[in-house]
Amino acid sequence: MAVSLGMRISGLLVVGAVAVAAAAFTTDGGGTADGRGGGGTIVTAGPSTGPRKPQTGSPNSAPPVRPKPDGHATVPVPTATPSRPRSSAASETPSPSPSPSMSQKLLEVPTWLPPGPDSPNTDGTPDPASVYDLLRAPAECRTALNVVPRTSADAEWTLLRGLATTCLAVQGEGGSWEQAARDHAALADKADTCKGRAAYTVLGGLLDFHRRHPAATVRLKPSSSGTPAACGFRIAGVDAGSDREARPGEVIGIELADTYVDHAELLPDVGVSVGGQQVPGAPVLRSESGDRLVLSVVVPVLEPGSVEVTVRYAGTEVRLPAAFKVAAPEVVPEPDMGAETPAGPVSPLGAVVMSPADPAEFPTASPPPLTASGPPQGMLPLGPLPAHPAGPHAPAGLRIA
Repeated sequence: MAVSLGMRISGLLVVGAVAVAAAAFTTDGGGTADGRGGGGTIVTAGPSTGPRKPQTGSPNSAPPVRPKPDGHATVPVPTATPSRPRSSAASETPSPSPSPSMSQKLLEVPTWLPPGPDSPNTDGTPDPASVYDLLRAPAECRTALNVVPRTSADAEWTLLRGLATTCLAVQGEGGSWEQAARDHAALADKADTCKGRAAYTVLGGLLDFHRRHPAATVRLKPSSSGTPAACGFRIAGVDAGSDREARPGEVIGIELADTYVDHAELLPDVGVSVGGQQVPGAPVLRSESGDRLVLSVVVPVLEPGSVEVTVRYAGTEVRLPAAFKVAAPEVVPEPDMGAETPAGPVSPLGAVVMSPADPAEFPTASPPPLTASGPPQGMLPLGPLPAHPAGPHAPAGLRIA
């Protein structure tokens, strides 16, 4: 039977819709049927009357189907931009792995002894101050260890012994870390000189380095030229009494601190001046303790006022401005020659001798009169002495046969 034109067009429309749906599912955009991840979307068929309006919403929607006048429908192939893969492994650029270093990191060299200043050893006998100067050269640590007395109980010598053996141990040249640790623990708060305190600090730094790097050895280096000195030689004060005044000829005390030399060697060569004038005589050691000592000096003849004290030793000069005040000397009053003096002669002791020419003013008792009955009272009568009988006389108590 004959098929009408309307039925034919309706059949074509149904076939075209099925083709569009199949094309949507077989697109190359990589999408899925549920619309996740790809660029294509599902297109649903609409009514056959009139042209379809494009869907609004998804930017990747397929264009609508438009029938031609001859009854055939054309379905344009939707174009979808392929999306970039969402794999995190493909999108992230891997960071370069660190390459292993071929050089070993150098250890920090522990700090070594600061300068003293150097102590002149004029008497040729080793003392802690001069051995400290020898230890400042790390290559001389063994020589210094041989100079330190083995059996001395002095804190300074014990400290230098521990420092010398640690110097050898940290450089891999022998020494004893155990002995150094014992010496350091035994000398806590006992270093009473400026060089001793510096040596104690350096010894503690070496022991700490060994605890952090037990198997490490390093080459010690002398301290640089700009390192501050361990001892700040100075005048700590002047003792001129509670009023800080002294007269010419009086004795004052000058306290020196941070001395860097043996006191027995310092005294013969130290010079002291007060107010710009050299003190009379040599300074005398009054007391000493650690790196402090007190010198006694005589104040020279100076004008009254505030004066400066200067101490010189081995090319080093230290000053203390306005150290004390020179007082004016005491004035002895002279006797007044115009004052009246008592009459009469004066004895060598200053007493006035009474004149015998004034019996009325100074009455005296009259002597008792002489009588014929006998001599005056208190006097023996004078008469002929008895004569000794003739013949031999024997001493009293002796008998002559």
